[in-house]
This record gives sequence, structure tokens and C-alpha cells, in this order.
Amino acid sequence: MLIDHLCDQRAMGLSDNLKGVILAVASSAFIGSSFILKKKGLKRGGASGIRAGVGGYTYLLEPLWWAGMITMIMGEIANFVAYIYAPAVLVTPLGALSIIVSACLAHFLLNERIQKMGIVGCVSCIVGSVVIVIHAPQEHTPSSVQDIWTLATQPAFLVYVVATLSAVLALVFHFEPHYGQTNILVYLGICSLMGSLTVVSIKAIGIAIKLTLDGMSQIAYPQTWFFLTVAVICVITQLIYLNKALDTFNATLVSPVYYVMFTTFTIIASVIMFKDWSGQNAGSIASEICGLITVLSGTIILHVTREQEPPPPPVGTVTWFINGDSLKSPEEEHLITHHRLDEYYEP
Repeated sequence: MLIDHLCDQRAMGLSDNLKGVILAVASSAFIGSSFILKKKGLKRGGASGIRAGVGGYTYLLEPLWWAGMITMIMGEIANFVAYIYAPAVLVTPLGALSIIVSACLAHFLLNERIQKMGIVGCVSCIVGSVVIVIHAPQEHTPSSVQDIWTLATQPAFLVYVVATLSAVLALVFHFEPHYGQTNILVYLGICSLMGSLTVVSIKAIGIAIKLTLDGMSQIAYPQTWFFLTVAVICVITQLIYLNKALDTFNATLVSPVYYVMFTTFTIIASVIMFKDWSGQNAGSIASEICGLITVLSGTIILHVTREQEPPPPPVGTVTWFINGDSLKSPEEEHLITHHRLDEYYEP
């Protein structure tokens, strides 16, 4: 069925949806690879100096880390362009493929073994993604940024914006002081809610850029700059509270919960503003929802079953690296370990 669908698209030339899918998959490949490159760079940097986790910056001298950064930037650019061509209900769930790429590369390059249930999670993500691609709605590109403004000021979306900002203010001023350090949903709720506004703003900016490149300049419209301002504010807020979440809670818990919440709120916002499901029958919408649930479930399974990294060695303990990758501990070799910094050996 998928092959017939793609053949039909090829016969008509590449549709906007297919361009979005290709860009989203490429983005996932770049971003998933970037995690591995940066991690190998961080390990090598830590082997020759102070680890990044305790304030070191020697990783900035590692070419692998910079290769990872460049790869991630390429992936984010591809993801940005994908939102121009395809609806968020199609592009956002495909971001889960980056987790598969990262897990597979980590299995072979970092010796972080994928458990059997992790393989089930990978398969679930792929199956769910295929279902979403098959049943995804066609993108309806507005003819100007003013049309996008009309969509953004429709009553239904204004209600969503007011509800989102009210929830964010409540989380920031009431729940964060009392529960921020104990409940992961506080920080990630702020990130996810603001993230949904980020995506629709970035999609509006992308469409404005596309129209401008096609010869219909959108730069003079104040709405273009309004969407850009909103995107910048939302991105900064996301980064602040995502860093708080990562600093407070385990990353293996933050990643899947954030992905599930961010994806859910983003799709809700896009469906309301851009009417992604308008014109689709109930069967297609139900299939997309099932595909989304399958992707989200696979993501959670993959994260939960991944091997935990060994904790960093305590201060004053001697450890060493083999080939810049494998951390050895004193228990693995019959060697002397010096734990006290205030003692010395006299022959």
C-alpha cells in the first residue's frame, strides 16, 4: 500500500507532503547521528582534560564534537524546511526516527547495547511512522502571511493560545516554586506548551520565507515580524525550562516524557490553527491517531530499555581511558588506585 502511494506521488511529481517526509527523515538521520558524534567528542575531550559535566571545555578542541554540532544544525534546518511543505501532524512524529538512528549507532559505535524490548520499540516507531505517512493530510499552503494571521486569530486557536499561556503562567508562578524540584511535569509542561506555539510560529515564518523566495515578498508585513518575535520568545523559554528539567531529573526520564508531551501539544495546536484534519474522513484521522500512539509507545519503550551510563568517578579516584572511548574502573584491573589527595608515597 505504501509503495503504491509513493508511486502515485512520483507519477504526479513530488508532492509537498512527500518533500516534507524526505526532509523530516533526513533531519532525523542528521540529528540522531549528531548525538553520537558529540558524545564521542565529549568522551575524547574528557580523556584529555576536564569533563564537560564538571565544567570542562576541552571538548571544544575535538573535531568530532564540532562535526556533531554541524550535523545537528543541518538536521534542524531540514526539520525547519519540512514544516514548510508538510503539516505538523506528519512532520513532528517522524522526529522519533532520530531516536532509532541514535540507538542503532550507539549500539555499534559506543557499545550501548539495545535490549530486546528496545528492538520492539524501534519497530513500533517505524510501523507508526509508516501509518502516519500513508494517512497524513495534504498540506494547504496559505497564499500570504495575512492568510496565516487570519488562521492565527480565529476564535478556536485564540482559545487555545489563552489556555496555553494561562497554564504556563500557572506552572511558572504557582507550581514551579512548590513542585518544580519533585514533579517532572512542571518543567516539561512549560516546555511542551511553549513548544507547540514555537512550531506554529516557525511554520508561519517558513511559509513567509517560501512565498518571498517565490517572488511574493512578505517582509513588509508586520505579521511576519510578530511570528518571528513569538518564535524567539518561545524558543528561549523552552531552552530555559528544558535545561532545568535535565539538571533536576534523569535524562532517560526527561527525553521520552518531553517527546510525548511536545508531540501531543504540537499536533493539537497545528490541527486547530491550520485545520490539518479538515476534509479527512474519520478512518484516516483514526489511523493517524493510532500511528501516533504507536510511535509514542515505541519511543517510551526504547528509552526505558536503554542501558544506563555508568556514574562518573568520584573526585580523587584515578580512572583512565582506552583508545579514548572505554572507561576502565579499578575493579576491572588489578591496579593501584589512589583515593586520598592529601597523602603521598615515600619510598
